[in-house]
Amino acid sequence: MTQVLEETKMDKLTISVDEVGNLLEKEWLLSNERGSYASGTVIGCNTRRYHGLLVASLHPPVERVVTLSNVLDTVEYKGVVYDLASFEFSDRLHPQGYRYLREFGQDTGVHFWYEINGVKIEKAIYLAHQEDVVLICYDIEGAVGEAVELTLKPLLAMRDFHDLQHSSVTLQMNDEGGVVTVGVLDPNGPAVHMRCDGVRFDRGPDWWYAMRYREETRRGQNDYEDVWSAGAFTAQVIGSGRVVFAVQATRGLERPGLMDFDVEELVEDLRGYNKGLVERAGARDDLEVKLVKAADQVVVRREIGRGKESASILAGYHWFADWGRDTFISLPGILLETGREAEAKEVLETFGAVIDGGMIPNRFDDYGGEPHYNSVDASLWYVNAAYEYLLCTGDRASFDGIFRPKLAEILAAYEAGTRDIRGDSDGLIIAGNAETQLTWMDAKCNGVVFTPRYGKPVEVEALWINGLNIMAETSKDEAEKEKYLAKAKKAAKSFKKLFWNEENECLNDCVLPDGTVDAAIRPNQIFAVSLPFSCLTLKQQKAVVAVVKDELLTPYGLRSLSPRDSRYQGHYRGDQFERDSAYHQGTVWAFLMEPFVTAHLKVRKYSKPALREAGKMIEPLLRHLEEDGCLGSVSEIFDGDLPHRPVGCVAQAWSIGALLRCKRMCGG
Repeated sequence: MTQVLEETKMDKLTISVDEVGNLLEKEWLLSNERGSYASGTVIGCNTRRYHGLLVASLHPPVERVVTLSNVLDTVEYKGVVYDLASFEFSDRLHPQGYRYLREFGQDTGVHFWYEINGVKIEKAIYLAHQEDVVLICYDIEGAVGEAVELTLKPLLAMRDFHDLQHSSVTLQMNDEGGVVTVGVLDPNGPAVHMRCDGVRFDRGPDWWYAMRYREETRRGQNDYEDVWSAGAFTAQVIGSGRVVFAVQATRGLERPGLMDFDVEELVEDLRGYNKGLVERAGARDDLEVKLVKAADQVVVRREIGRGKESASILAGYHWFADWGRDTFISLPGILLETGREAEAKEVLETFGAVIDGGMIPNRFDDYGGEPHYNSVDASLWYVNAAYEYLLCTGDRASFDGIFRPKLAEILAAYEAGTRDIRGDSDGLIIAGNAETQLTWMDAKCNGVVFTPRYGKPVEVEALWINGLNIMAETSKDEAEKEKYLAKAKKAAKSFKKLFWNEENECLNDCVLPDGTVDAAIRPNQIFAVSLPFSCLTLKQQKAVVAVVKDELLTPYGLRSLSPRDSRYQGHYRGDQFERDSAYHQGTVWAFLMEPFVTAHLKVRKYSKPALREAGKMIEPLLRHLEEDGCLGSVSEIFDGDLPHRPVGCVAQAWSIGALLRCKRMCGG
């Protein structure tokens, strides 16, 4: 069989018809620097509205649209027609191409190996790194005596990736010059251009109705979609041969050019790019290679105006864009740990340029509107990330000249008062009210606030004290240093008085403006140990680690609430209200494994037994990376109860960055 050789290890999964239900929960993802992606399940059946073979970003890295949803591919050999595709309608799979699927593999692309009546077919999907182009390559081998007829019917869903398409939409088509173009009536809307050289195209506009997406059913959302086909491409292969189907997405119907794409050249470019990633990161084994590649999938280029662009970090696939809090929690793992210091600097500069009232945006708008400033901790995570950048790079010139003034601006604005944030007389920060959700535990639905953490949340105060110490530590002026140290000492004294809980031997989670204490056992207290500067005694730090380990630690991260709490919910499922009600009430968050491992090692002085124990802690997450959810990535969250099913986003930036940092810390 004709095959593009890869320098990196090919990960393969054997397909068993008896395990089709399980296989529908294993997903794959290809992405590019534009924020575009291709994604599906390992048997080729779409199970989410977000799945598609070309989900293109019209305004990188946002305005993402599903263009090519899937392909109905069939082969005819010796008078018998066989399906390669698998779709779901109502309660059944049809067609059932998975019956002929033998293996799934992943390297620079994804590969499906079929075997039909002695004929072997490899279907490979590659996504271009800098263009909204996907190449689907069919290598056919073993067609003896008679031709194999391969028919490709592209199924299109020309819509925003959050929406669903129905047959009431009007699409327009042009099939001149060997390229079939389909678009919506809106001149600024998505269009898709398809080319398959050396084959016949037969017009045949046709709707496929009520395709079901089972993951949307689980999430309590609309789960049916109509997809449209312009017609069919048909090729004939005798013996062995290759058929390449090229698809490009654009804004508007204008042709993108010759569409002269070469598979070998594209794969060589992707292979070279991945090789550079791995070498720059200093990946030491296959697991680190996977994590470095997973990290790259969330790194994108953002258009920032006037023809300029900058690196940014998508919070997670499939549905998140670049969020401030997620960006700066994940930046050390995603960019600094992988040797991408220049891009880390760009990210810090980009968000720093839009600081408003001492606040960085919690997120940029998905559709080009104004940034959203609604987070108390995002700016404080920015302060910490800038310090991590300094520690990693030693780039004192950039830190002093560009970032440190931004950090001073943030801290001064917080102390003086900005939006719903202000300094209190005790030296701590007070933020929000009963109607706002400003911390990372920000779930709110139908007017219901599930975790009302306004006032003084423990991690915000820990970040505030950490930030004051960072400014003191990095100051070159003795008077300024003393000023920040005095503020830090005052805040630390108040922090220990307000938050230390003698009965539980750990930290309270939040102190409300009226002085009411929320003593819930939550993971937020771990940051008071894991951050570079902690105001707790070593005895207190050890006690916090012990309580968090006993109450919250799971093989996949920390629970967001102790199971002993009456509000605990062990499963994340149902419609949005049900899911949001469980989001921070027991659900396991993978990114919290990193601050826990850091704290665990810190209080035990990075001893060899502590390192070995931490290495054991992260083994289940490393197995998850290889075996569950989105293969080769790390999920956002897991159920709090056994068996800790992966849920939420299938590839989450801070989860990936956290696991990579943990692995490096543990020395393995």
